[in-house]
Amino acid sequence: MTQIIYLKGDATNPIAKGNKIIAHICNDAGGWGKGFVLAISRKWKQPEKEYRKWYRDKNNFKLGEVQLVPVLNYISVCNMIGQKGTKTGSKGAPIRYEAVESCLEKLAEIAKEQQASIHMPRIGCGLAGGKWELIEPIIRKTLTVKGVAVYIYDFD
Repeated sequence: MTQIIYLKGDATNPIAKGNKIIAHICNDAGGWGKGFVLAISRKWKQPEKEYRKWYRDKNNFKLGEVQLVPVLNYISVCNMIGQKGTKTGSKGAPIRYEAVESCLEKLAEIAKEQQASIHMPRIGCGLAGGKWELIEPIIRKTLTVKGVAVYIYDFD
């Protein structure tokens, strides 16, 4: 089983060799404008454009789905819908752990096909309101147990 590698730094500047996929959590409400997505948009415009088009077209745009957006020859961004809405309400925080698991299962298949490593912040633990102690085991169950290298970035 591959280990999760924790790093200080910026997940939009992944440091491994070979193909890399930057993964992050999106909401199912079509909103893009707070949190890690701002760092992505500062670097590349395509992930936001593709996410907004996906939302408008309603083409399989739902919790648990993923969208891969190539941004450089060896880097793609994976928009993962793992958040219900954008605000904490009567049903708790926006994070939906079962949707995150579904997204990461799909991402594992993509990563294996592309022989890519996965790079991400502590997904789901910012605005989505998730708890890392619940997210990390999902990452292990869906990615590292299948031999996919995962790099988690804590921004300085």
